[in-house]
Amino acid sequence: MSTFGPQIEVAIARVRADVARLHGELTRYGLVVWTGGNVSGRVPGADLFVIKPSGVSYDELAPENMILCDLDGNVVPGTPGSDRAPSSDTAAHAYVYRHMPEIGGVVHTHSTYATAWASRGEEIPCVITAMADEFGGPIPVGPFAIIGDDSIGQGIVETLTGHRSRAVLMQNHGPFTIGANAKDAVKAAVMVEDVARTVHLARESGPLVPIPQDAIDRLYDRYQNVYGQQGDARLTTADGQSNDARRKKVDRR
Repeated sequence: MSTFGPQIEVAIARVRADVARLHGELTRYGLVVWTGGNVSGRVPGADLFVIKPSGVSYDELAPENMILCDLDGNVVPGTPGSDRAPSSDTAAHAYVYRHMPEIGGVVHTHSTYATAWASRGEEIPCVITAMADEFGGPIPVGPFAIIGDDSIGQGIVETLTGHRSRAVLMQNHGPFTIGANAKDAVKAAVMVEDVARTVHLARESGPLVPIPQDAIDRLYDRYQNVYGQQGDARLTTADGQSNDARRKKVDRR
């Protein structure tokens, strides 16, 4: 049986519990059907992450059957759940963790409205303040990629690097979201479906009214740096820079 130091074992147990519990949020908010979708969480202090098993009912998910993987997407042998196959999206999650060290959580769903935008290969324009707050601009579209290797992960990283958005609509597939931890990525998944629905309904009623870029910038800065309680999870780089600081030099229009 694989063993780690006591601190890492505690961290693994915590992430297992978090990831198992957070899958319930996907069903609570109607973001998945049957066994589709997945949440993963990086293990702090180790080159490891936890993800759900493939094709297992959400009602059956528990900390002990979450699967521990290394950052190449290999199941760590001799650990709880290692007798099961991990999610079919494991390679994509692993690629994100390898290439975006500031990321602590990844989520994938096939939520209805966000997937509808993805099926058109169309980004969601930033026309509501909640979207400016959470995503800092439009939600971009990533390239079409087939499940089975890390092609989806490459598309996620290429699309979101230098972009404020914590969500990407992978073309003809659905949304992937990233966060400082698994809970933060789940929040982004909930929010991307909410704004996808709202903007879709608005466009059905008439022309969309864009928010000026300077207003988007102010809204994003306030929400990311002022709103909420001190100590809330913020997406930061390994050197402690905020997401906004890391991206200031990038043209996000």
